[in-house]
Amino acid sequence: MNLASNIIINMYSTGILIVIYIFSLKHNEENSLQNKLYKWLLKITILMLFVDILSRFDGKTEPFYPLINHIGNFVVFLLNPIMSSLWLVYVYDQIYHKIEKPKYLLLLINAVNGLNLVLLICTQFFGWYYYIDTDNIYHRGPLFLFAALVTTGFVLAAFILTLINRDRIDKKHFFSLIFCGVSPFVCIIIQINFYGLSIVLHGIVFSLLIVALYVQNNNIYTDYLTGVYNRKKLELYLKQKISLSTNARTFSAIMLDLDNFKSINDTYGHDTGDRALQISAKLLRGCLRSNDFISRFGGDEFCVILDISDEIKLEETVTKIRYALEKYNCTNAEPFNLSFSMGYSVYDFNSNLSTKEFQKLIDKYMYDNKQITKEKKLN
Repeated sequence: MNLASNIIINMYSTGILIVIYIFSLKHNEENSLQNKLYKWLLKITILMLFVDILSRFDGKTEPFYPLINHIGNFVVFLLNPIMSSLWLVYVYDQIYHKIEKPKYLLLLINAVNGLNLVLLICTQFFGWYYYIDTDNIYHRGPLFLFAALVTTGFVLAAFILTLINRDRIDKKHFFSLIFCGVSPFVCIIIQINFYGLSIVLHGIVFSLLIVALYVQNNNIYTDYLTGVYNRKKLELYLKQKISLSTNARTFSAIMLDLDNFKSINDTYGHDTGDRALQISAKLLRGCLRSNDFISRFGGDEFCVILDISDEIKLEETVTKIRYALEKYNCTNAEPFNLSFSMGYSVYDFNSNLSTKEFQKLIDKYMYDNKQITKEKKLN
């Protein structure tokens, strides 16, 4: 691929990423870790597309061209593993929605990127990754495959992590994340085997576009604090479940209210209150199946939709949630304990209740449960 073709294709890909970046600024939650990571992926890819042009001045010996070639290749080899490690962290966040930072993963990533930087600096003197001869021609060095392995290693780790945790991820998101990992990985393998071909960055651009369409847009329906769905998505999902229900196959819902949330906020501050909500969402995830639906209904309320048509099985799920709370409170290091008031019901197909009416029903059951709990405490 000649320089002119490389510039045209890279500028076209850059234009696509700029449009995606502007869209993400307008439509995604500014404070979510997922959105911050995604924007960094976009920015680094845009930078790499520009730098990739600088690294394509092979054979041009005019003044400044050798310097441009050196700078371009240095930055490309520096950013390659940073880009792929960011993708690994993004996938990790998609799967686990961790409240705390993945310390060991970040430590490993920093160590690998630090080693890459040291080897890259040494490359300028010993030609380990690559070297540029007196005619300003780029050549692969003896450790070129190691540099490629570092980059592909992070992408492969993200791919394997997604496969192992497929039960934790929504099906649509699962296939999107898998495909997004495959595209740049295949491009890397092709580029390694076909010297002079530059397609990896365009594979990454395609992956980021897929992420924008199928994963990032999900932020519209996600509560950024807890990582579960928001009320808007709940109403759409509940309406769909009602329309698809039959006399033989229906569904269940649980409305949960976090007890004493106002007291936690007033006593320990809003940061602690936020942590209580995050822990609550995490506990609920641990009690439910991967295909069960969890949303934050209001300030301290959650709603769960289950593919359960049997009242006994619904009671078993409620008991499981109560047990998880008791277990958490026994080992809890926080200054507060967690408990839920819960209202729940199997949707009666013959009742023809609307979305709002069914919500009001389980909300009433929840309120009744809260009152009973208060009366027990008073007695």
